[in-house]
Formats: sequence, C-alpha cells, structure tokens
Amino acid sequence: MKNLFKISALLLTLLTSFFAVADSQKSVEQLQQRWAEINYNLEGKAQKEAFEALVIKAESITISYPNMAEAGTWQGIIKSSYAGVKGGLGALSLAKSSRKDLEKAIEIDGDAMSGSAYTSLGTLYAKVPGWPLAFGDDNKAKELLEKGLAINPNGIDSNYFYADYLAEQKHYEQAEKYFLKAQQAPARPNRPVADKGRQDEIKAALNHIHKQLKKQNSANITNRR
Repeated sequence: MKNLFKISALLLTLLTSFFAVADSQKSVEQLQQRWAEINYNLEGKAQKEAFEALVIKAESITISYPNMAEAGTWQGIIKSSYAGVKGGLGALSLAKSSRKDLEKAIEIDGDAMSGSAYTSLGTLYAKVPGWPLAFGDDNKAKELLEKGLAINPNGIDSNYFYADYLAEQKHYEQAEKYFLKAQQAPARPNRPVADKGRQDEIKAALNHIHKQLKKQNSANITNRR
C-alpha cells in the first residue's frame, strides 16, 4: 500500500510538472504572438499603449516562471521594442531594464530560443547611446551579436540584426551578405506575422545597402580618374 501511495504521489508530481511546463510555454507563445502584432501591425499611440500593456503581462509571466529563460528573454525584447517607439528619458530606463532581463535570461540558459537573448542584448548595446547617457558599446554589441549568430547561424533574426549592426558600421558588403542569409532563413511555422514583418524589413535594408554600394562604387570610379 505504501508503495502504491509513493507511485501515485510521483505520478501526480510528474503530471503537475508537465502541465506547468505546458502552461509556461503557452504563455511565452502568447507573448511572442502579441509582440509581433503590436510591432508590425500597430502605429503611434495605439502601439505605445499596447506595448505598455504587454510589458505588464510579460512581467507577470516572468514572476510566475522566474527560472524560465524564454520568459525573461521575451520580457527583455518587449521592453526594448517599447523603448524604441517611446523615445525620451523613459526609453533609457526601459532599455536598462531590458538589459537586466536579457542578462538574467543568459545566466539561466543562453542557448534558449536559439540564443535570442544574446542577439537582443547585442542589438541593445548597438542602439542605445554610449556613456555618459547610457551603456551603448559597439564592441560589446559585436561580441554579443556574434555569440547569437554562432548559436543560430541560419536564423532570420540572428542574421538580420548582425547585418543591421554591420550596416550601421558602414560595412555594406558584409551587411549585404548577412541580410541575404536572413532572407533565405527557413520560415517559422508558428510565427507568420513576425516572419512577414522581418522579411519586409530585410527588403528595405537591402534596398538601402544597394544604394550605398552604388555610391561607393561611383566614388571609387571618380577617384581613379
């Protein structure tokens, strides 16, 4: 009888754990789907208000699952995206909070979500102002972005954000290479809105890159004369 109780208790524990994992994964999927809708389908005031609400939801999920790297990663991504549309001093505080979230996610499991925390943190370092206003650092950005790319060499986001960094550094030929690789990345069946939005960004980025390369080529021809 005691053995039966032990087996029953073990099964109950396993079932509880299984449902907890399923619930946490579902919560994270809801975050990523809502992020894509807000980031690509909304604008202006509606977008800001939606991001503000999503930050609150992400924080509640992270509190419920404090040791889940995916939840922490999405909390950081959402805050950094909100910072991008909010602007001003409030954006800096959001960026700093996002950095903490992503650093913690890396501590828990840097490989989670195919290294997305590295890629997102690297993008933060590339985009925010440097000292004394904030923590922006191009060298740190490159290091983190390359870590994300090493974990997910064929991913759409890892290649896109590394290419974007290279373009900001005016390394246009290298940037074109990684934008094209991002363009050829396999589709993610559970993220159609995010994939479409990212592919549109890649097309726009490639158009810009091609214009810059034409300017460089024209300048080189002129200098040779």
